[in-house]
Amino acid sequence: MSSMTSLDKPAKNREKASQIRTYSRAESVVFFRTKEAFGGLSNMASGYPLNINGIEVPSSEGLYQACRFTHLPAVQEEIIRQSSPMNAKAVSSEWRSKTRADWLAIRVTAMRWCLRVKALQNKDTFLQLLLSTGSRPIVELSRRDDFWGALEVTPGTLTGRNVLGRLLMELRAEYDADSDSLNDVAPPNIKDFALFGQPVETVNGATKAIAQQAKLC
Repeated sequence: MSSMTSLDKPAKNREKASQIRTYSRAESVVFFRTKEAFGGLSNMASGYPLNINGIEVPSSEGLYQACRFTHLPAVQEEIIRQSSPMNAKAVSSEWRSKTRADWLAIRVTAMRWCLRVKALQNKDTFLQLLLSTGSRPIVELSRRDDFWGALEVTPGTLTGRNVLGRLLMELRAEYDADSDSLNDVAPPNIKDFALFGQPVETVNGATKAIAQQAKLC
């Protein structure tokens, strides 16, 4: 697991300004709609199922939103029951006032973990898509969220913290440097990190296969 970086720390005004990035759209891999060429990089993309603690999770968006409510298993279950990433986010929004108190401090760590699990359990699809970006900057284009993504402030220029894009680039660089870095994914260093009331276990390459085999039996 990566050590804490500036991405993980809630930024004060001066720090936030220092983390703003500017990208050339023409020189970057930009994703916005899930059906576009690199849409699979989005957490809103379907078709990248996960398995945590033997629990099937339809999307990385559902898993990320469930991380808000580690103290509320019933809410997690309602979120994860949604087959659509958008619906999972909508259910999460209904419970937003019950989000764990330290969420802003841990949300980047939680997202990093979700992306690593997505890559580990979808190596032939999501990971290959990520690697196909080469060394280009990866940017999530957004209409209003300049934390996870970046806004097109002028034609061809994207500006924002682009935290999701930077986490994807971080993951790409780690795998390029050491392909064994995705043999397994340990739980993040987050207090009381649980799913359905049980501590989250290390995810390895066999986790998903075992779950699928059990489903067939």
